[in-house]
Amino acid sequence: MANNSSSASATAEGVKTLDAAKAKKIASANNKRGAIGNILGLSILLGVSYPLDLMPYAALSLFLQFTVFFLHGLPYRSEKFYDISGSATHFALVFTSVTADESQVRTRRQMFLAMCSVVWMTRLGTFLYLRVLRDGKDERFDPVKPYALLFSAAWTVQTVWVFLIQLPVLLLNNMDDTTAEQPIGTTSDYYGLVELILIITWFVGFTIEYIADTAKMDFRNKPENRHKYLTDGIWSVCRHPNYFGEILMWTCMAGVTTVAAIEHQKWYLLSAWLSPAFTAFLLFKVTGIPLVGKAGMKRWGDDPVYRHYIDNTSLIVPWRPAPAFDATKIELEGILQQAHS
Repeated sequence: MANNSSSASATAEGVKTLDAAKAKKIASANNKRGAIGNILGLSILLGVSYPLDLMPYAALSLFLQFTVFFLHGLPYRSEKFYDISGSATHFALVFTSVTADESQVRTRRQMFLAMCSVVWMTRLGTFLYLRVLRDGKDERFDPVKPYALLFSAAWTVQTVWVFLIQLPVLLLNNMDDTTAEQPIGTTSDYYGLVELILIITWFVGFTIEYIADTAKMDFRNKPENRHKYLTDGIWSVCRHPNYFGEILMWTCMAGVTTVAAIEHQKWYLLSAWLSPAFTAFLLFKVTGIPLVGKAGMKRWGDDPVYRHYIDNTSLIVPWRPAPAFDATKIELEGILQQAHS
């Protein structure tokens, strides 16, 4: 009996040692990923801001994000103020860009881009913050919060995202844009028409994102929908209408800055296209579609109705709804598969 007890104790100790070694290895790998993410993010921030003479805005973005991270995010291992701090940083950059040079007269174009950015950040930031308050947490952060360097990389990514996405506003407000005020009848009329189309399209994108987010929030606020997925309304014509609206808005903002680049012959303003490009990269490859898709398949991957929706609905561009689900066809395919096996 004593030998058996000693053997069991030794086995338990061995398992604990292996578990501890495994946990240490995982922690080391995740902190390494975090270090790489931080270095890469800071390199992008410096590499873009320095040649464009936007270093003060990059520094402000970094300062605000990591102030929140060190005061609340890291000590409490919490993402509660992640989204709201992002909105505050957006606002700080836009406000600073408009007010930095009091001697400079701002044109309608400059003020319009700033106004659009404030409207967008206020709506999205409020929506995301209310979502975290409702859910209690953002599950996307669960795998990274235990590891300080990896968790900090998420804040670095947001620092870079805020700075890059605001490039159309920062670039345009960091220059003299007086040619935008030419009288009607000049050669700028054509560009004015292009800008008008871009402005209208911006409001279309904003409306799409607002409708999509509101519909999803209303759907999830109903207890009976807790374990269901949304496929009605605007969500019936594409799987990520909110992402489509966001990319469309920043594409239009970059388009307006491109008009200014042509008028002023200042081609560095074309760097504004990093805004929709980086937004699309994050949504398609990092934080958006991959995470949402993985979570959806984990929860409903065995549901044939969900698979039908995924397989037959446009990924991001609103298009026609998926055809009606045919349960008989699914059953017949199952019977045929069993027969062949």
